[in-house]
Order: sequence, then C-alpha cells, then structure tokens
Amino acid sequence: MKKYFSFFRLRLVTGLQYRTAALTGVITQFFWGFMNIMVFHAFYKADPSAYPMTMEATAAYVWLQQAFLSFFGAWIEGEILYTISSGDLAYELCRPIHIYDMWFARSVASRLSKAILRCVPILVVAVFLPRGYGLGLPVSFPAFLCFLVSLTMGLLVMVALNMLVYGSCLYTISADGMRVLFASLSDFLAGQVIPLPFFPEKVQRILELNPWASMGNVPFRIYGGDLAGSEMLQAMVLQALWLVILAAAGRLLFAGGEKRTVIQGG
Repeated sequence: MKKYFSFFRLRLVTGLQYRTAALTGVITQFFWGFMNIMVFHAFYKADPSAYPMTMEATAAYVWLQQAFLSFFGAWIEGEILYTISSGDLAYELCRPIHIYDMWFARSVASRLSKAILRCVPILVVAVFLPRGYGLGLPVSFPAFLCFLVSLTMGLLVMVALNMLVYGSCLYTISADGMRVLFASLSDFLAGQVIPLPFFPEKVQRILELNPWASMGNVPFRIYGGDLAGSEMLQAMVLQALWLVILAAAGRLLFAGGEKRTVIQGG
C-alpha cells in the first residue's frame, strides 16, 4: 500500500505546481458558470414552476459543477496513453506493482490536484453572489456530510471509468476512438451539458441508472436539496455499487490485457 500512496503523493505534488494553468482554468470556468446561470434565469423567469429544481438549487449545481470540473471532466491522461502506445509499458510490467492500482492512484491524485487549485477561488466568489445567482449554504449539516461522501465516491467512479478506457487501449492499436467516445458519452450522460433532472421523467429515470449519473449528478443535487431522504440513500448506494462493478471489470480487463500485450513486436 505504501508504494501506491507514494505514486499518489508524487502525482499530487507535481499537479499542484501548475498554478498558471489553474488560473486560466478558473477564469474560463467563471465565464461558463455565469453564462449557464444567465441562461437558466431566462427560462425560470418565464415559468419558475415548470422546472424540477429551484433556481437556488440549479445555481448551486452549476457552481459546484464548475468548481469540481477536474473531478468529473472527461479527461484522459495523455501520459498513460503514451505509455501504452510507445511501448514504455514494458518498464511498468517489470515493476513489482499492479499497474491498475498504480494508474488508479495517479489518476485520483491528478484530478485532486487540479481541483484543489481551482475549486477554492470559484467557491469563495460564488458564495458571495446574490441569492439565485450564487452558491448558497447546504440545506443541512447531515446533507453536507452526505455531499462529501458522495463527492468522494463520484470521483472514484470517474477514475474507475477512466481505467476501463486505459484497459481497452491494451487491446487496440490506437486509443483515439475510445478517447473520443468516452468524452462524448461523459458530457451528455453525466449531466455536464444539461442537468439530468431537466430531462423528461422517463428519460431521467433511465439516465440515472448509468454510471456517469453516479458522479457529479448525485453530490451536487444532495448539496442543493434536490436529493434527500430515501432517494438520496438509493443514489449513494448505486454509486457504491457502480464503483465495485467498474473496479472489478477494470481489474479483469487489465489482467487479460497485460497477458496479451505486444510491445515492439515482442
């Protein structure tokens, strides 16, 4: 376990050095956050009762989405893909480690380091914005604790999905197709474009069962009070279930891929 924690710590420290990139990301995310909220306000002014979430909950959803974009963005680490395509995977296979566990730890640390640099300024500014435009306080302290637990599980689900992409690349010549497909599915099914509660009820019920819905969709709605009681517990149990399923599938995929991987024709 110590060696994987070392990989985690090294990647985390390395990621925290890219402060300029984080600053430009914060500016971009502020722009997108304000733009999305302005669009939602235009719709809510027409008929506030026609929408499944209050404007306050929707604004909280948008700002949390921007603050934790590094957690749930459909980003694939180019360094890992290069390790597979260039043949450097041979060096990893020689180490007394499990590649799945090492890359999992690195991926978590990479996303966490980006979030640490970006989320604080976004959350601080969003809290001081006017009601309906900014990020209000959580509905209750127990809900806030559930939000933190759900946020952590959502991050792990996202990384577990990433690991499936990396594992599938062990079987292919090029990773471009998997990377594009993964990004396209993630943005739509995770509610990054339109929050899942805004879909028609029947479509929403189907979408909420997919693993992408167990990422940001659940913790953000818990924070704003849109998910509570038994529905919240069911959503969090589904998060844990998807984490177990995806992690098990990823390990099986890696186990088979490592045995059949061909490096430099050898």
